[in-house]
Amino acid sequence: MTRPVTRRRSSRGEWRLAATLPVARVAVDVALAHLDRPFDYRVPEHLDAAAAPGVRLRVRFAGRLVDGFLLERVAESGHDGALAWVEKVVSPEPVLTGEVAALCRAVADRYAGVLADVLRLAVPPRHARVEAEVPVPPLEAAMAPAVPPKPAATELVPPLEAAGPGRDAPPFDEGWGRYPRGPALLEALAGGRAAHAVWQALPGEEWAQRLADAASATAAAGRGALLLVPDQRDVTALHDVCAARLGAGAVLALTAELGPAERYRRWLAVRRGQVRVVVGTRSAVFAPVERLGLLAVWDDGDDLHAEPRAPYPHVRDVLMLRAHTAGAALLVGGYARTAEAQLLVESGWAREVVAERATVRAAAPRVTALGESDEQLVRDPDLRAARLPGVAFEAVRAALAAGRPVLVQVPRSGYLPWLVCAACRETARCRHCAGPLGLPGRGGGGEVSAPSCRWCGRVEPAFRCSGCGSRRLRAGVVGSGRTTEELGRAFPGVTVRASGGGAPVLAAVAGRPELVVATPGAEPTAPGGYGAALLLDGWALLTRPDLRVAEEALRRWFGAAALVVPAAVGGRVVVVAEAGLPGVQALVRWDPVGHAATELAGRAEVGFPPAVRMAAVEGTAAAVADVLSALPVDVEVLGPVELDDRPGDDPDVVRERALVRVPRAQGRVLAAALAAAQAVRTARKAPDPVRVRLDPVEIG
Repeated sequence: MTRPVTRRRSSRGEWRLAATLPVARVAVDVALAHLDRPFDYRVPEHLDAAAAPGVRLRVRFAGRLVDGFLLERVAESGHDGALAWVEKVVSPEPVLTGEVAALCRAVADRYAGVLADVLRLAVPPRHARVEAEVPVPPLEAAMAPAVPPKPAATELVPPLEAAGPGRDAPPFDEGWGRYPRGPALLEALAGGRAAHAVWQALPGEEWAQRLADAASATAAAGRGALLLVPDQRDVTALHDVCAARLGAGAVLALTAELGPAERYRRWLAVRRGQVRVVVGTRSAVFAPVERLGLLAVWDDGDDLHAEPRAPYPHVRDVLMLRAHTAGAALLVGGYARTAEAQLLVESGWAREVVAERATVRAAAPRVTALGESDEQLVRDPDLRAARLPGVAFEAVRAALAAGRPVLVQVPRSGYLPWLVCAACRETARCRHCAGPLGLPGRGGGGEVSAPSCRWCGRVEPAFRCSGCGSRRLRAGVVGSGRTTEELGRAFPGVTVRASGGGAPVLAAVAGRPELVVATPGAEPTAPGGYGAALLLDGWALLTRPDLRVAEEALRRWFGAAALVVPAAVGGRVVVVAEAGLPGVQALVRWDPVGHAATELAGRAEVGFPPAVRMAAVEGTAAAVADVLSALPVDVEVLGPVELDDRPGDDPDVVRERALVRVPRAQGRVLAAALAAAQAVRTARKAPDPVRVRLDPVEIG
């Protein structure tokens, strides 16, 4: 609704101060650390009605007009000097709520960032034509019962106890009833309690239905729900289920792929209270849902949940802050479990929602690894050398004979994305930039294209190994394209379909006997489930130089294996990796909780996140040293070390990276110290920028 605006006087000298609350506190859009605070401005009389908290403004800052958000109106300013005027109210639409503004400030403080950067992530750009559209009336308040009072910040969250025989069963507990604490979770949501839970989904679980159950219980209590998933395919699946449960008008999908106009239109619908349940990806984590009752994230270990822009917040951590400030429930779910989620359970901040072991065994497929028995080695002596061992062929033939599809997970896309010398097994490298050689695909006539550099793109038709002089090449890693061809030759007459890795990502496949080759995250669903799954090239996932390599490999394996039917009806999973590896053993036992506990204990022993708070400081050698010198003396510094040169970097500039860590109890102190160091540098107009990332996703 448009607000009345008094006619503007012709000269600022004729402007008169607003009669009530004449001072506006404004968050200016200036991403400089030493200016990361609100600034006071005078509100002129002709903008008094339009200048409401949350609107977009234009103010003069350092001699130029900049954008900003009005945080609040106050009677007096603490500034002794003269205040500048608010030049313009860009729009009377109050786009920034008080709850989201407080959340943005908390996120900036946690990640040693600047409020302006977080506000850019939280509030989408304005689209004037969309704002001018006639808004749809909000949901009727009569549809929702009274909202229970928000619990105090110091109030302990009631534990999720297992439902007893004398307790009333909450709605939608058919699926949640397989988890002893599942019905209690729905009771807490229906009662408006701020329960915190880490949910371990069963194999074959219809996770979208379970999240819809939780959202339905929350909406029945008159509160809103925000459900976040990694990608657009998951958004579509979850939105369709929620819309069927709650009605198409009560749920909305909010993603960054919608385009500026449609995204802003849907975001305004959420801000105006027209929908109660929001489903989205990372970009929707700040969605201004009214009367929040539930915050949920599915598969929190997916790297799509990590924001690649400063200050690099993670969806899980933002939802934790929001659950605390808004008094809402938090649900972290997935087939696998991250060390961060395990820490929530072990610290007592969240309760775990897991099924009994007998239920897990009944739902899980049979998992086979390489070398798990002497009989397997006797029957197939070349077991460890073959990319597709005999046990994998047996599982595929049995599933196809039973009339079910077979899923083949390949960790990399392309044809032969990584080549090695056939004689000495050294990586084949480009003579110009030393980048790895690969065969990304086939030529237009069907022939194999010449090796080319994956960095600079130069074709290398006459390769010669610098170590042994051999001219022969072989595959170091086989991509999904080559795997599709190999399976087509190995199983003639069977349809082979590709999903991801350059091919279109399939949402689902028919429940008929066929082979489906997919890269991690692109596995389509199958009606009734897959008969078998082959998890190829396990060594390629487990040999990456990264702290989270075992956790990430297991997350991808569980995601694919969960699509297979139970062992009781013939479900088989073959993981092409050594049976003695801890991650492989966790998959064989279907024990993500035990692996997460072991992973967390191991990181605590060596002092890595999430057992400690850690920050990565990257920049030139002088800039990194400048930031480190400003930190407290009791912080532990690892490095700095020189970063590898990358294509496009100036070879004369040496870039370094240092890791800084402190105990978790001192995490706020570390973030404040890093923010202060950045503020000093921006105030001095230091020429070399420094990138600071707290609790970096990748440490390797």
